[in-house]
Amino acid sequence: MRIAVPNKGRLHDPTVELLERAGLHLVDGADRKLYADTVDPEVTVLFARAADIPEYVADGAADVGITGYDQEQESETGLVDLLDLGYGSCRLVLAAPEDGAVEDVADLDGGTVATEFPVITRDYFDGKSVDVEIAEVSGATELTPHVDIADAIVDITSTGTTLRMNRLAIVDEVLDSSVRLFARPDTADDEKVQQVQTALSSVLDAEDKRYLMMNVPEDQLEDVKDVIPGMGGPTVMDIAGDDLVAVHAVVAEDRVFETISDLKAMGASDVLVTEIERLVE
Repeated sequence: MRIAVPNKGRLHDPTVELLERAGLHLVDGADRKLYADTVDPEVTVLFARAADIPEYVADGAADVGITGYDQEQESETGLVDLLDLGYGSCRLVLAAPEDGAVEDVADLDGGTVATEFPVITRDYFDGKSVDVEIAEVSGATELTPHVDIADAIVDITSTGTTLRMNRLAIVDEVLDSSVRLFARPDTADDEKVQQVQTALSSVLDAEDKRYLMMNVPEDQLEDVKDVIPGMGGPTVMDIAGDDLVAVHAVVAEDRVFETISDLKAMGASDVLVTEIERLVE
């Protein structure tokens, strides 16, 4: 099993951190430029450019890959999107000069659009039935409308700050992107691929959950169950020699403060809240 991950940039550190939290600890660390073994002797991590990872997976150099949805769509590899990893969020947008002639997509009919994503851009304009010439560039996309290379651009943005600094206004949203786990259609259901997907998913599912443990009077148990239904109901255990029961439950993090207040009002004691590293549903 080979997992291709970004070798540098803003996606590298959170990807390596997620693998570590999922139990796929890198034996040789994350500083090697080509690959690193993991504590699982069957799993190796390959480091590659984010834009190249879809091809690594499609060609069989890697079994699964972690990269941006925009990179996979641009590659036209037809990989299976197994899991949204919840980071690296950004938008691919159509933007044009502020106070310019382009206020709508249709205004670009017969015009030129500069982009580093020609495949996605072509699909977008074909879907809008707008005929444009696409100028593929490899950087400084925001400059092109100001030097008469293009009438508009299609580019990545997270906050829109760079566009505003370059006096560009968003005309339309082309694509929402985030970092995903990808596999080939013929290997997506393989046992080891599913194990990796489950390991990563268990970390993501635990991120906004907390584990509550407490003692409650037995005669208040039904009321307590209404407050913390948990995942299919709380776990209840008898306490020897007392009229108390031990209750364990998983609660959403943003409900912990309110839940504890309600439980204390019902006579709960010895309330313990812990983080959950992984949660397999």
